[in-house]
Amino acid sequence: METILLVLLEEYADWEAAYISSGVHLLGQGKFEIKTVSLSTQSVRSIGGLQTIPDYTIDTVPDDYAALLLIGGMRWREERARKLFPLVTHCSQNGRLLGGICDAVGFLAAAGALDAVKHTGNSLSELQWGDSQYKGAAHFQPKQAVCDKNTVTANGSAPLEFAREVLLALHVADEALVEDWYALHKLGYYNTAMHNRFVTMMQN
Repeated sequence: METILLVLLEEYADWEAAYISSGVHLLGQGKFEIKTVSLSTQSVRSIGGLQTIPDYTIDTVPDDYAALLLIGGMRWREERARKLFPLVTHCSQNGRLLGGICDAVGFLAAAGALDAVKHTGNSLSELQWGDSQYKGAAHFQPKQAVCDKNTVTANGSAPLEFAREVLLALHVADEALVEDWYALHKLGYYNTAMHNRFVTMMQN
C-alpha cells in the first residue's frame, strides 16, 4: 500500500483535503492510504472546526511515500512553517509527487519548488510573498490546477481540480474513471454517466 501525506497546519482548509481523501478511498481500491503530517503531534484545528491528530511530525515522516500534499490554510506565511522546507526539498529531489493548494502554493514558491515547473496559484502577486526565493514567475499559468514535472498546484477555489490532478498523477484509477468521478462532483449526481457506476461502486 502506498502512502499519501497531507501536510496540515493550524487553521487548515479542511475542504481542500476532502476530495483527495475521499477520491483515494473510493477509487483506489485499497492501493493507497492517507496519512497526515504537521509540525508536532498536537492536534490541529481546521477553519471549519475539525480536530485532526497528525500521524507524523516533520521529524518522523517515513522515507517511503508516494506524495506530499500541502493543504492550504491561514498559517503558511508564519516563520515556523519554514521548518517544512527540508521536507519539500526531499520530496522534489526524490521524485515523489509534490502538491500544494491555495496559500500553500505560495509556500512552495518560497521554498524554491516552483522555479522550473509550470504552476498556478491564487495569483502571481500572491506567490511573490516568497521574496527573492521565488524565481518561477515565467512559468505561472492562470488556471484552476496545473500538473507539471510531478508537481501539482491549484488555486483556493479548485479543491476538486486539485484532487483530479493528484489522482491522475498517481494513477489511483484509470483516467476515464477519474474523469467520470470529477464530472460527477462538478456537474451533479444526475447529470453525468458516472451516476449508475457510482451507485454500483458504493453498493459493493
